[in-house]
Amino acid sequence: MVGGGNEFRFFLSCDISLPLAFRVLHAEHILLTQQKAPELFVECKLYIDGILFGLPVKTRLEPSGPMYCWNELITLSTKYRDLTSLSQLAFTVWDVSSGEEPEIVGGATIFLFNSKRQLKTGRQKLRLWPKKEADGGVPTTTPGKVPKNERGEIERLERLVNKYERGQVHHVDWLDRLAFSAMEKAKEKECERNANLYPSLVVELCSFEHRVVFQESGANFYIPAPVSLSNELVTVWDPELGRTNPSEHKQLKLARSLTRGIVDRDLKPSSNERKLLQTIIKFPPTRTLEVDEKQLVWKFRFSLMSEKKALTKFVRSVDWSDNQEAKQAVELIGKWETIDVADALELLSPDFESDEVRGYAVSVLERADDEELQCYLLQLVQALRFERSDKSRLALFLVNRALSNIEIASFLRWYILVELHSPAYARRYYGTYDMLENSMMKLVGREDGDEDGFRLWQSLTRQTDLTAQLCSIMKDVRNVRGSAQKKIEKLRQLLSGVFSELTNFDEPIRSPLAPTLLLTGVVPQESSIFKSALNPLRLTFKTANGGTSKIIYKKGDDLRQDQLVIQTVSLMDRLLKLENLDLHLTPYRVLATGQDEGMLEFIPSSSLAQILSEHRSITSYLQKFHPDEDGPFGITAQCLETFIKSCAGYSVITYILGVGDRHLDNLLLTDDGRLFHVDFAFILGRDPKPFPPPMKLCKEMVEAMGGAESQYYTRFKSYCCEAYNILRKSSSLILNLFKLMERSGIPDISADESGGLKLQEKFRLDLDDEEAIHFFQDLINESVSALFPQMVETIHRWAQYWR
Repeated sequence: MVGGGNEFRFFLSCDISLPLAFRVLHAEHILLTQQKAPELFVECKLYIDGILFGLPVKTRLEPSGPMYCWNELITLSTKYRDLTSLSQLAFTVWDVSSGEEPEIVGGATIFLFNSKRQLKTGRQKLRLWPKKEADGGVPTTTPGKVPKNERGEIERLERLVNKYERGQVHHVDWLDRLAFSAMEKAKEKECERNANLYPSLVVELCSFEHRVVFQESGANFYIPAPVSLSNELVTVWDPELGRTNPSEHKQLKLARSLTRGIVDRDLKPSSNERKLLQTIIKFPPTRTLEVDEKQLVWKFRFSLMSEKKALTKFVRSVDWSDNQEAKQAVELIGKWETIDVADALELLSPDFESDEVRGYAVSVLERADDEELQCYLLQLVQALRFERSDKSRLALFLVNRALSNIEIASFLRWYILVELHSPAYARRYYGTYDMLENSMMKLVGREDGDEDGFRLWQSLTRQTDLTAQLCSIMKDVRNVRGSAQKKIEKLRQLLSGVFSELTNFDEPIRSPLAPTLLLTGVVPQESSIFKSALNPLRLTFKTANGGTSKIIYKKGDDLRQDQLVIQTVSLMDRLLKLENLDLHLTPYRVLATGQDEGMLEFIPSSSLAQILSEHRSITSYLQKFHPDEDGPFGITAQCLETFIKSCAGYSVITYILGVGDRHLDNLLLTDDGRLFHVDFAFILGRDPKPFPPPMKLCKEMVEAMGGAESQYYTRFKSYCCEAYNILRKSSSLILNLFKLMERSGIPDISADESGGLKLQEKFRLDLDDEEAIHFFQDLINESVSALFPQMVETIHRWAQYWR
């Protein structure tokens, strides 16, 4: 049960997180002037409540048989759950046969829900209004459905066929054949009798196992299902389901009566109650409090005010529907021991709706410095979804911090731009974007040479112009047939010719990945492409300080999940360094500039697959760059130490995040010994390969440490256990950050509601530090034993994972 905004809800028995999809099947009665086969394309726009959402989708119609028969699948970025009852699709058919300006064949619109607010499914025949572009207004001037007073026998028969295909008419083979034959004859007669039939477009909307009904929330939110008299399973409506038991509610209110406030102020918990309260306080943020636990926290709320970790549990124990209780709670929050930033992030989750609570959380965040704030900026932009107003305190806080830090301003702008594609929250993010723009434009340049607001904002908007040009270049490169070398030559030709302005920018452009770095132009001869299906561009930019910056640009891939994982790796690296443990991680920069495009920082390195192919072992590769006859395995001690530490860091992090699909091509190694992972299409336990081992540790990595019996491998295990316990201390922070991303639309986060629980399980919060060390050592031993020949079926399966 999800909704399009705060007002509407769906009742679905299907996966409503699926994108909206349909097929353009064929057209009828289209008359064009040219004799040859026409070249047509259809433009589809989605309108919600009369407003265009998302970008139009244009698809060239390739005939799959007779003329005007296409069977073309079109998928929009909007999901079913984002629709409202007034959502409609607008189709416009264009003729591009002349090679000049495209001509409009006709347009038509169709509402996705019928008068009963049921989602339309199956084939839909739409009347095309000749020479008119489809109008998405409400009401529309180009309705695709023929008015009832104009419908004839043909329309009646087509409606029956539609019901037949949806399974609403019982199938009888011999009778069906006779009926369809008679219908074809009736159609032929109708066509002969009326030569001026209107042109039409036939599309097929997705069908589901059960009917999809759209309904507004309210007092009668649950509606009883009609009881069928046929031999089918029926759902019986229980009007009391989910409601509060009146007697229990009465007892609860008496126990929490505000008249007890004077007594409760001096109450002290007993020894057993103190133990139970400490247990409740240590609960992870994913844990829901039971009624008796809420009662206990409320009862001893005054004695808990000195414990900052207890505040979030107290807020969860408050009955916010009771105005008097809510008022007292707000007063207590102001007097409570100031909480940490991790707990403030929890208060910004969708679990908390009170403006006072969310405002208090922002006041805590205001004390964080810019470096720390950037660690959470991605999630704070997501938290704007859960605010009650467009100009919330959180939005004002983010904009104000952006005015004093160009890095925060740049990333905030990009994070907002990506969210503009979300129909349910587009208005909220458009408002925040305008607030950021207007505030920056009002900035006045200082005497020390700082740019004024207008120039600062222009320096950010030019980043978007750069990505648009890179997108055009990529399309041209992809169209080149032949080897990768031909595509590289085409890329360099474009950069030196049609897009030569990119070689020397009129004004430096701030790097989208590192906004303090100024890019002055692309170096064509040092730019290339990667050999993969999407042909990502590897571009070398000159910088204003005389150096270079290498950036990967990808189109056709959703980088939001990679962006989240790398942000988490960067945060974990910071947490480890705060405990004086530097594991030489490589959190390269990733920025999603759209839902299917983005940029990545290029780190000079080689994949383990390439290293093993060329050098036969990791040790030989490291000996090439850091030889030392007196060092371990002929390598300098510092290089080996860097390798061991980075292996430990990524082993722990990939285990906690449940990173899947690990193979020797997405494990990279730099020449100074830093190992790191790339490509995070599968996280939180998802893996396309069967029987994944508990930890992602390959045999070649262990061999480079001297084997499972060496002192260096023992040191590796020690680093793993130390890092694991350090990260366990910050489990609430990491869990809260992932909680804020639940509605972001990122595949592995949004698709699995239990993702937070899976992440929590990896921290083993039920163990103390010593028990956690034993647990993790056993985990490493299990994973490593799978890499060497043993006659055990499970181990054999794990070993197969790396092949």
